Amino acid sequence: MARLRGRGVAAVNYPTGMNLGGDPSQALVHATTTGSFVITLSSVDLGQGIKTVAAQICAEALGVPYDTVMVDTADTDTGPHCMGTFASRGTHRIGNAVIMAAREAREVMLNVAATELEVDAGDLVTDGKGRIHVNGAPDKGIAVLDVALAAHFKHGKTISGRGIFLKPKSEVVAETGEMDPDSCQAHACTVAEVEVDDETGEVAVLKMTNAYEIGRAVNPALAHQQIVGGAWMGISHALYETTEPYYPDRSHGALDFSEYLMPGPGDLAEMNSVIIERPASNGPYGAKGIGEMTANSPIPAIANAIFDACGVRVTSMPITPEKILRGLDVLRGRTN
Repeated sequence: MARLRGRGVAAVNYPTGMNLGGDPSQALVHATTTGSFVITLSSVDLGQGIKTVAAQICAEALGVPYDTVMVDTADTDTGPHCMGTFASRGTHRIGNAVIMAAREAREVMLNVAATELEVDAGDLVTDGKGRIHVNGAPDKGIAVLDVALAAHFKHGKTISGRGIFLKPKSEVVAETGEMDPDSCQAHACTVAEVEVDDETGEVAVLKMTNAYEIGRAVNPALAHQQIVGGAWMGISHALYETTEPYYPDRSHGALDFSEYLMPGPGDLAEMNSVIIERPASNGPYGAKGIGEMTANSPIPAIANAIFDACGVRVTSMPITPEKILRGLDVLRGRTN
């Protein structure tokens, strides 16, 4: 009996958003009297970091410090419209809507600043640090806070903007089946290294090496965390998770999460990941979606690595020790 090592590779491409019904998302941006900005969304943050990314995108579009931007994810009763958090669409759809809203608010902000400075708004720039000044003349400027105060209490203006991103619905060409189902495609490749115990059928995922092409990483730290989290999910789907292991016989199904099998922290493989940036022409600052595909490529990579290690090809998930042992019995001529 031995512990057999193998390596497997899998590559995937993954669509950003759906284009079967328009799939719009809306954002609102407004300034407060303290010179900070609030983004109002109905887009749910599931832990993937959409609130952080939306604030970054808004700050960039406005030309103000990131820490002066707040995000209010309201609800579907009180917030602007959003189709939902699905299809790896969050950064792409919401980011584009935020840019539109922020640019509209920026225009009002610069017009108020121009009035206060008695200059043309087209001559003004923001320094990203909370100040607006004449291009080429940093000393002739005004703080964003003072612009917000002047807008509210002197000029009676609202520094605000609205944005909605919508890619028109793609209809199917009946003659060919051709259509445009998404906004852009992200890509990934995973190399998995595993160890298979040919006596027990147990599999240990030792190492994963990943390359992700995601347009542009608005927040590289969050993107890397998603890759790690997705890899954990991929390992879990590939080797552990099943509600009914002997379906349709339900006698051995998990009754609660204390019995539902998932990998623990010690089961996560060593991770080496790189992000490749090839900006999408229609993405917010070039960004594509990354969320869901981080759990995709690890699964076939693990299956291929198991095959490389012991010669057993399992085509249904999860790849349990029982399935591996049965496969080994077939290879060894023991079919009873």
